[in-house]
Amino acid sequence: MPATSKPAQIDSFLQRVLASPRLHQVALENNQNNPEAVKNAVKAAIRRRGVVRTYVEFAVAWLVLHGVRLLPRWLALKGGQAVGAIAHAVLPHLRRHAEANLQLAFPELPETERQRIKRGSFRNLGRLLGEVSQFPKLNRQNIESVVRYVGLENYLNAVATGRGVILLTGHIGAWELSVFAHSIYGHPMSFLARRVDNPLVERLAESNRTRFGNRSIDKKNSVREVLKALKSGGVVGILADLNASREEGVFCDFFGIPACTTAGVATLALRTGAVVLPGYIVWDEAAKIHRLHFEPPIETISTGNRDEDVQTNTANYAKAIEAVVRRYPDQWLWIHRRWRTRPVGEPEIY
Repeated sequence: MPATSKPAQIDSFLQRVLASPRLHQVALENNQNNPEAVKNAVKAAIRRRGVVRTYVEFAVAWLVLHGVRLLPRWLALKGGQAVGAIAHAVLPHLRRHAEANLQLAFPELPETERQRIKRGSFRNLGRLLGEVSQFPKLNRQNIESVVRYVGLENYLNAVATGRGVILLTGHIGAWELSVFAHSIYGHPMSFLARRVDNPLVERLAESNRTRFGNRSIDKKNSVREVLKALKSGGVVGILADLNASREEGVFCDFFGIPACTTAGVATLALRTGAVVLPGYIVWDEAAKIHRLHFEPPIETISTGNRDEDVQTNTANYAKAIEAVVRRYPDQWLWIHRRWRTRPVGEPEIY
């Protein structure tokens, strides 16, 4: 039997990728509703990565998630935490990033305490893996045994204004679970996400995230869709705790150190009048449950001086996120190079 040509392989592969209605919709949104542009873009992505590599990556992701999914939830979480501990042991560059960050953020703490926080951060990532694997098992009948609200009235009051809501959040606790659980409770929303380079892995992620009505918006082409969602009174979740480039962010203190922080939240709030509502999920070890917190809104400062207003509001958002991280330091993403972008003239940290 003759071997299948690479173009034929790609065409067959595309049929499977674009068979996902949600992925096809995402692709169309980002390619001016042009089906041919969608097909060409995906083809180009596959050629860059290679057909074999694309399938191997998907197979690994599928096997890990489905393998852990077969376990009871308590065992999946334990297994995930074990994976986190292994990652701590075998990924020295991530350990170094976490250690550098913790030295910057908590210079007053003894080294033993910083080490405890670092190990806890890795366990938290593993626990997140365990929870994500269990998404297909979650529904309205069992979600209360996994996630419970704190301050839900703050969320409901913000939505009731009709002004749109920007959910200000970060990579703390099981952040992927927060939006998913919220949709199961009957509160679907939009959220910004970076598309996974592998189309099949993207399809796998989307099928989990959007099962109860959530909608992801590609960060690369997000402005129009986010404005549309907010102006219609919708809710958009934005992870605002990562390092930003100089072109996309402003410098404000994070743990007392200038950190380049996305200006997008402040810009959107000023432009749309949307409510900025802090929300985050944390693990309650004593109760063995996640608690999804919604805090009172952060007032948007608007003086008419756009640059100063963006700077002031972004600094306020950074303070809100820092306060959460200080309360739950072992559940934040310390492996991320948060202070990577430095003010002009300052030396690199990492």
